[in-house]
Amino acid sequence: MALLQSESRGPDRVVPPTGFTARLTVLTAAAMAFLAVFALALSMATGRLAHRWSDALARTATIRISAPPEQMLAQTQAVLEALKTTPGLDSYRPLDDAEMKKLLDPWFGPDLPVESLPLPQLIELVESSSGFDAEGLRLRLAAEAPGAVLDDHSRWRQPLVTAAGRIRFLGLVSLLLIGGATAGMITLAAQAALAANGQVIRVLRLVGARDVFIAQAFVRRFTLRGLSGAGLGTVLGMLALALLPDADAAGGFLTGLGFQGLQWVWPLLIPPLAALVAYLATRAAALRMLRGIR
Repeated sequence: MALLQSESRGPDRVVPPTGFTARLTVLTAAAMAFLAVFALALSMATGRLAHRWSDALARTATIRISAPPEQMLAQTQAVLEALKTTPGLDSYRPLDDAEMKKLLDPWFGPDLPVESLPLPQLIELVESSSGFDAEGLRLRLAAEAPGAVLDDHSRWRQPLVTAAGRIRFLGLVSLLLIGGATAGMITLAAQAALAANGQVIRVLRLVGARDVFIAQAFVRRFTLRGLSGAGLGTVLGMLALALLPDADAAGGFLTGLGFQGLQWVWPLLIPPLAALVAYLATRAAALRMLRGIR
């Protein structure tokens, strides 16, 4: 009769609702979910940064003119004349001092005296969809403006794509390690709870309870603990990311760590995934432990 009443109220009533196993499960799930939010945010932020830089460099090139001050104007004019007859360019223009200063601000600050420094002259090129002959332009520049060097940014794009792929892979590995650590800690907590309730389990067996019913009690309780802990950690992680300063407010050194737009939906998948991990880990641990309790 007592067993039937317990089943009608739910099998998880046989598991103590409080104790160190409950606190350990909730704390572990919360901490791991918090770390998972940051691992996911870092992976997405790096991917956005590499994609933005790759797009910015994909159709642009730069000509750098390094020459003595008395030759700078003549070589700049020679480069511009060569570009006039170069097919495959949508536009080209020399950068002025204000634009040069803006490029150097992140490294040297806003007070850099650009006009007093011997900086090279930069000419920005934007190629058309058909593209231009980079090697042919290099040969013309070598003959007509020896101080001019063409940089088509090809050496920058591939490392960015490679780095983004590797960081995404590391982010995935981090999430898998976090999931494994969560499963391990919840397994230990479930085993401790089973061992502490060995006498209760024996009594339940005497009155006819099957191992599946007993395992369901622990599985339900620890799954809910994992879900609640992961939900708390996810909320705290998202709040911490939302409170981070943006790149402009931080002086240009941050790269927008966090989520943008619909990417904020991704962290919401962490609590149900943590609950699934808790379910699988607790079920495996409970069935294994019950086979050893006689």
